[in-house]
Amino acid sequence: MLKSLFIQNFVLIDLLDIRFNDSFTVITGETGAGKSIILGALALALGQRADTRSVKSGEERCVIEAAFNVSKFELEEFFAENELEYDPDTCILRRELFASGKSRAYVNDSPASLNALKELGNRLIDIHSQHQNLLLADTKFQLKVVDVMAQNEPSLKAYRKLYGQWTGLKKELADLIARSNQAKQDEEYVRYQLEQLEEAKLSIDEPNELEEELAILANAEDIKSAMYRIGQQLNGDETGALIFIKDALNAAESLRRFMPEANEMVERLNSAFIDLKDLASDASYRAEDIEFDPERLEWINKRLDTLYTLQQKHRLPNVGALIELRDSYRAKLTDIESFEDQIEEIRKKAEAAALEVRQAAEELHLRRASAAERVAIELVANVSQLGMPNTRFRVELPAKQEPDEDGIDDVRFMFSAHKTGELERVAQTASGGEISRLMLCVKAMIAGSTALPAIIFDEVDTGVSGDIADKMGVIMQQLGQTMQVVAITHLPQIASKGNEHYFVYKEDSPQQTLTQVRLLEGEERVMEIARMLSGASLTEASIANARDLLKPAKL
Repeated sequence: MLKSLFIQNFVLIDLLDIRFNDSFTVITGETGAGKSIILGALALALGQRADTRSVKSGEERCVIEAAFNVSKFELEEFFAENELEYDPDTCILRRELFASGKSRAYVNDSPASLNALKELGNRLIDIHSQHQNLLLADTKFQLKVVDVMAQNEPSLKAYRKLYGQWTGLKKELADLIARSNQAKQDEEYVRYQLEQLEEAKLSIDEPNELEEELAILANAEDIKSAMYRIGQQLNGDETGALIFIKDALNAAESLRRFMPEANEMVERLNSAFIDLKDLASDASYRAEDIEFDPERLEWINKRLDTLYTLQQKHRLPNVGALIELRDSYRAKLTDIESFEDQIEEIRKKAEAAALEVRQAAEELHLRRASAAERVAIELVANVSQLGMPNTRFRVELPAKQEPDEDGIDDVRFMFSAHKTGELERVAQTASGGEISRLMLCVKAMIAGSTALPAIIFDEVDTGVSGDIADKMGVIMQQLGQTMQVVAITHLPQIASKGNEHYFVYKEDSPQQTLTQVRLLEGEERVMEIARMLSGASLTEASIANARDLLKPAKL
């Protein structure tokens, strides 16, 4: 419920603070007085985009605050998701516009995005204006009407969950098939590359080992000669180092009787003799073991050339990277071979999901078909009271070729204002006045089921008068018994039905023109209704007529 609307420095408004009741409120005023300005201010508080022209001339900033009671509308989750403070009794939507072009939005004094403000505003209030009559031709809106009447929200929520799972599986299947097709195109190339890498029998340490062996084979004679010389220098028959160390060892042993320190010398010389003797033996063995093998040398060169060619071909730095590439090719081939099994598995899941979607869509269709009959009967009954006694109306639900997020049903509102002739789509055959009355009846029909805290009718009574206008007022008055209704109107028949009546007018001074609003009561209200009946020249007849119109309002 809209509790109040505070407007400061907006267009022609200096300062307004309007309080609303929870039933039926009417707003009247001469053309150009500023009724649309007030509605525009409310729309900004509900998240509509603005421009710098909204700020009153000469001011730096304008402020608009709309206060709501939201205790009955289960919005706690919305506030939590948007990190906003939740106050069920007083929810304040505030919009600040600056002459510089900047704009700020707040919900309960917490900064909010324009999208969050707009989403919350859509849940709090329904502004129904003349241009919204175009909605009646919108199939999305038509389907929503049928779903509201069928109380389909839980069923539609469950259906959309199934539909989402199905579309997800379809996408997964399409992606898998595309990958499979691409993989099949690549299979010959991948298999060839893998065979070449597997034939190479790659080992990560092989290049280093081959390089070491290549160095030995390429220098075999020099190595053999150096090893032989080492052996001779250490263990030659007359000049080898071991002969002299042996003599030194004997000399040290002869000193043991006189010098205790000689024991250490003996040990060190003996250790050196053993190490050098072992080294001499090893050098002689290696000298004998090393042989120049031209065939082995040629094989190593070819093997290294094979490895380096593969690295260069694949632009990889080492054999380790080649091994990783080989393993990736193996995995690709495994995937290619397993695609058919994966595709078949996902296809079966998608088919099962499609069946569930189809079944849920059929259940929705049955509920809609039943509600469609009620919509037609109720709408014809209501619109017949508004000067359209020969109205014929039918809701058609042709099946779509493929289910979508709304189900399997397309929808057509078929209409004729005459007793005979073919029914045609409402947008193609209904006049502006007829659409306006149809739309009012639609809103009245679904208002109790949409959980909207407030509905505002902005001059939807254009093109009607007399008894029809009176009956439109009755419909709005009846709506006001179950929910909050605000009507901006030029018709006295509707204005007289309001529980409260606000009058919008312009106040001129030498400096400026301002839009003002005041609550009409008693004789003031009688005079305003009389003015609406007769124009600027009030007559006794119009005043008496106004009093008669206001009697049901119990002033």
